[in-house]
Amino acid sequence: MSVAEPVDLLVADLHPALGDPALTSMNFLNEVSERYPAAVSLAAGRPYEEFFDLAAVHRHLDTFHRHLVDDLGHRPEQARRLLLQYGRTKGIVHHLIARNLRVDEGITVDPEDVVVTVGCQEAMFLVLRALRAGPADVLLAVAPTYVGLTGAARLVDLPVWPVAGGSAGADLADLAAQVHRARAAGLRPRACYLMPDFANPSGVSIDTAHRQRLLDLAAREDLLLLEDNPYGLFHSDDGPRPPTLKALDTGRRVVYLGSFAKTVLPGARVGYVVADQRVGGPGGRVGPLADQLAMIKSMVTVNTSPIAQAVIGGRLLEHGCSLVAANTRERSAYTRNLRHLVAGLARRFPALPDQLDQADQPDRPAVRWTVPAGGFFVVVTVPFPVDDALLDRSGRDYGVLWTPMAHFYDDTAPVHALRLSVSAVTPEQIDVGLDRLAALITDEVTRRAG
Repeated sequence: MSVAEPVDLLVADLHPALGDPALTSMNFLNEVSERYPAAVSLAAGRPYEEFFDLAAVHRHLDTFHRHLVDDLGHRPEQARRLLLQYGRTKGIVHHLIARNLRVDEGITVDPEDVVVTVGCQEAMFLVLRALRAGPADVLLAVAPTYVGLTGAARLVDLPVWPVAGGSAGADLADLAAQVHRARAAGLRPRACYLMPDFANPSGVSIDTAHRQRLLDLAAREDLLLLEDNPYGLFHSDDGPRPPTLKALDTGRRVVYLGSFAKTVLPGARVGYVVADQRVGGPGGRVGPLADQLAMIKSMVTVNTSPIAQAVIGGRLLEHGCSLVAANTRERSAYTRNLRHLVAGLARRFPALPDQLDQADQPDRPAVRWTVPAGGFFVVVTVPFPVDDALLDRSGRDYGVLWTPMAHFYDDTAPVHALRLSVSAVTPEQIDVGLDRLAALITDEVTRRAG
């Protein structure tokens, strides 16, 4: 007879967010990957690891150290202290981030409006913590929504109201309707979170004209936009990239969230937030929202690792502060993989003639998928609900992993879709994974038909 383990605390006595699906999603997906290490993973949105170079990390650090001494005039002991001691809360590579934004995105920003964070996840948390002033505050977010944003909002007790996404990337009519509905209920919508470029998980992008209309709506409704842009550099064509919302922003409506996880090194855990909104304080003092975020950060992580920042700074310096230039081979690999996956889906799931009834051909399930113009993710729609139990069976019995789209919606309604990622695999692994996925989908359709 087993003896129950003694309990010192109950989950019910801790913060209510700790039992929320938004906080358990990432852990569950990581556990599935660990449970089936031999499975081909089309789930993880991680950068391609074959390009990682440990020697380059040391070189980047040396490059930034020389920058401190040769370009900024620091004495050797000052440079050593800057890299190895507790550091400035706002960060030590803020000037290089500002230069990078000017070079790659056409964004002109004062370096003092930048806060360097422990990954973009901390940037999200700081902004949400600052905006949540009282119980009437709510956050809008284009659905499906990155689960890290939803989880961070839970931790600061900020309700998230979904806004329809659709093929345009953000339904402006629904956004306006949600703003009005919230205000009619006595609530205060503080901001709308979205990824305009190759969104996680949908892969959808917003075109330039729609971006301008979105900014116009935000101005009319006195609403902030939280622009998260981890995938914007990875376009799969050679045409011009659309301007970011922040590049189009003339009224300080956009708080810009950036990350170096996909473009430099995820292990460095360095991100940033551009918060140039002017905040009035006691005695008529006015300063950037970045100053307020830095105060919160000082009580959360104190500062972002100066050594990690130096690695990022060195990489920027070695490429003239252009991450476009620094990611030529990565962009090529992701473009190749994205096209390979889309073509592989078309081969394995040819479109059925309109006159044929799907029920008559269960061995050829009707499957649809998105064809994004870049980024990491393709969403596959299937004729049955997709959940965690199916993912577990897929890993165990079929040897392929993916992400249920249900994790990105803030309700319990069944979702007939899954997300595939192309970023951390080779074309050969994509082929094996798609073969196994096709077998799973075909068997599931047959099982449900029988």
